[in-house]
Amino acid sequence: MNYTATNEPVVVIDFETSGMSPAQGDRAIEVGAVLIRDQQITDRFQSLINPGFLISREIEMVTGINNRMLGGAPVSEEVIGELANFIGHYPLVAHNASFDQKFLEAELELIGKKRPLNFGCTLKIARRIYLDLPNYKLETLIRLKNLAGNGPFHRALADAEMTASLWLQILKDIGLQYGFSELPFAILLKLAKTPYSQVSEFLLKTAEEFRTSRPDTTRSLF
Repeated sequence: MNYTATNEPVVVIDFETSGMSPAQGDRAIEVGAVLIRDQQITDRFQSLINPGFLISREIEMVTGINNRMLGGAPVSEEVIGELANFIGHYPLVAHNASFDQKFLEAELELIGKKRPLNFGCTLKIARRIYLDLPNYKLETLIRLKNLAGNGPFHRALADAEMTASLWLQILKDIGLQYGFSELPFAILLKLAKTPYSQVSEFLLKTAEEFRTSRPDTTRSLF
């Protein structure tokens, strides 16, 4: 079954940051993004970002990014402007998407750019289709599904590439298990918000609707 032939292109994004909250003054220090088209990565974007202040030793240890590296990096206005052009109007995907979304929104706001942010979340979907795991960290899921790593965890481009591999695996697993001929992004957004106890029923019903007539995916997304 060619269950992935008509999936929409998406941009998978990951930020490394100086802390946990832009509301507390934390900033992005690195961004990585990849474009998935026709079930493969077809383009990449990566840059360090000078946040305008020194980052902590703790962040250096987690990410491997140090203040010397950031001192020579471009500022946010430059990087985020280029990132916005890379993203265009594609839907976005991230692992624990609420984290990356809040930093992207904050950085866009600082340069006076706004756009609708339509985020899919591999973490939320994985919790609904891969049951009873000890945790749902990206590293755990990559190892569970025997997906190839593309570099150290907690570097933005490597994490974006591994999240992209996980996204494609999720599409494949759902397609095979439930018999989808295609998986529109809007259905995956709904899945991420479906109560755990209703996931199987939702996917079985939606797959059956696709076999008879394409369902309306424009309503009740949020």
